[in-house]
Amino acid sequence: MTTTNHQAIAPSTAVESLRTALADAGIVLPSLAVDTASPHLGLVELGRVRADVAAQLAEALRNGGRS
Repeated sequence: MTTTNHQAIAPSTAVESLRTALADAGIVLPSLAVDTASPHLGLVELGRVRADVAAQLAEALRNGGRS
């Protein structure tokens, strides 16, 4: 597993990258956004999803991102 300095990646860049990767797998996380409550931490809000979307996300991860 590759690790990256968490300060090196802008949260907005991470959100767009994740949104694109999820879309490629046919997954939408409606609440995916930059967490503005603690801007100094650079957090990404993944939000809540239905159980079927969580299962679809788990399956995509098991398949290396392929749906």
